[in-house]
Amino acid sequence: MAIKLKRSYRFAFRSSLAITVLVVALTSVLAYFDFGVSWNAIPFIALSIFIGSFIVLQIRIQHFIYRRIKRIYDDVALLESSSPISGPITTDMKTLTEEIEKFAQDKKVEIDTLKIREEYRKEFLGNVSHELKTPLFTVQGYIETLIDGAINDKNVRKKYLQRANKGVERLIYIVKDLDLITKLEVGDLNLRKENFDIIEVIQGVFDLLEMRTEKKKIMLTFDMEYDKPVYVKADKDKIQQVVSNLIVNSIKYGHHEGTTEVSVENLIKNKVIVRVTDNGEGIPKQHIPRLFERFYRVDKSGSRSEGGSGLGLSIVKHIIEAHNEKIYVESEIGVGSEFSFTLEKA
Repeated sequence: MAIKLKRSYRFAFRSSLAITVLVVALTSVLAYFDFGVSWNAIPFIALSIFIGSFIVLQIRIQHFIYRRIKRIYDDVALLESSSPISGPITTDMKTLTEEIEKFAQDKKVEIDTLKIREEYRKEFLGNVSHELKTPLFTVQGYIETLIDGAINDKNVRKKYLQRANKGVERLIYIVKDLDLITKLEVGDLNLRKENFDIIEVIQGVFDLLEMRTEKKKIMLTFDMEYDKPVYVKADKDKIQQVVSNLIVNSIKYGHHEGTTEVSVENLIKNKVIVRVTDNGEGIPKQHIPRLFERFYRVDKSGSRSEGGSGLGLSIVKHIIEAHNEKIYVESEIGVGSEFSFTLEKA
């Protein structure tokens, strides 16, 4: 504190000097006109006045400024769990101004971040509400129709109960995905890593999605013939879910009679990269940074007709990050998109 307080000495020094000059001038005038003041006493008087003025001014000003600045520190500290200034309290105006400006700038950044998070929170709640509301109202509508008398018609009853069951299945699907993503975000998901052939897993996903691809005449293919297995070390079920989600997305937003191609390439000595490439409609660049957010949709209207929980890409990102791996996306409107992720070699 002593080092910083010395900066205020300049004020006391200049003030004392000014007082001394004034008093010496007055004393000189008195001595000149022989009012009983000796010329030999003037230097002593000057030095005494200077030292006395310096001490008095320094103590008073330091006390005056320090007391008020400390109040500023105390008021600002109420906004923080700890004092915003890590060092001792300074009475230097320039230093104080810089410290307060820095604190104010940090607070502005924090407030802006909170505003952005609040907007995301509102958007997330709105999306959750929409995703749950649609199947709930559907189920409610069918049940109310049955209660109003349609239950007596055997054919109508069976059809409406089947549709209501589909609505309930969609609700369960959304809730399961929400539960999974919550576990992923809090790190509460235990990965069961094992060595397995990633080519075999991808081919299994191709087989599972065969019926869906036939509807849009989309061809699922590898970039080449993989005669030998490619072994990786990861959670097999979770990686299968990643591959499935990425390929399902490529089918949803792919062109009729389009192609989805999967490749597995050596990246570095102990890593491989899996690429899922399609020739679909592509994604506008402004949407890419938010693709992996929960319920975020590029097409706010049409994409919901494709089904899904809106959590697929978010789950993919969290699964890959849980493996301490990376996921990438590249896309161009009218050309297509490529999602890729890394895995550890077995």
